[in-house]
Amino acid sequence: MNKVMIRVRMSSHDAHYAGDLVDGAKMLQLFGDVATELLIRHDGDEGLFVAYDKVEFIAPVYAGDYIEATGTITKVGNTSRRMEFTAQKVIASANLPHQPSACDYLKNPVTVCRASGTCVVPKDLQREK
Repeated sequence: MNKVMIRVRMSSHDAHYAGDLVDGAKMLQLFGDVATELLIRHDGDEGLFVAYDKVEFIAPVYAGDYIEATGTITKVGNTSRRMEFTAQKVIASANLPHQPSACDYLKNPVTVCRASGTCVVPKDLQREK
């Protein structure tokens, strides 16, 4: 199935905890955006996210980090769409006090979150491709 990827930089507004740590819910928000694009590509409608059945927070995310969120539809039902998601840190904030804009490109991206879930697109909203 088609794969969708978005890349975003976490800002200081995304930091929710001390040390500029980003709330894990931000990764779920990114997965929701990926799911929306997957459904639009597949059905011509953004559908609705029904449930996550698995979420794993694996590594911390900080303000200044660049995150790539990807998703794939793994199973298509009558109205349901099963999806799997991964978020990886591809650029890390260097957190240098004398150079606050410093970042490190990661040759080996770090997986920060994985999830799977189900979305639905009501039959009457699906457009044939």
